Amino acid sequence: MARNQQQELKALQDTLYFIGGKWRIPIINSICNGNRRFREIERSIPGITTRMLSKELKEMEQSKLLKRTVYDETPVLVEYAPTEHCRSFGKVIAEMIRWGKGHREVVIRGNKAK
Repeated sequence: MARNQQQELKALQDTLYFIGGKWRIPIINSICNGNRRFREIERSIPGITTRMLSKELKEMEQSKLLKRTVYDETPVLVEYAPTEHCRSFGKVIAEMIRWGKGHREVVIRGNKAK
């Protein structure tokens, strides 16, 4: 395989690893849309469990996608914010949404034609 193809494949694999399953993109989308607290994020994503959200947020913080800020209040307030690195993925998410809408239309049209 040519070096350029190997680099492209590695880049695709890195991107797929970053996406990391069905919850990462919805979490990023939720946080980038202004949900900063755990319960706000959780409520904005139907079907996600508390345990899964907690796990994903920790991994995303370790991967430099989120910044976690703890405020010394009673009760303790924790907020999550996207890093610039995370925000750079916004165009990809917007394109995925655009493609997904178009794909859904193709599938629905195809089903109506039968």
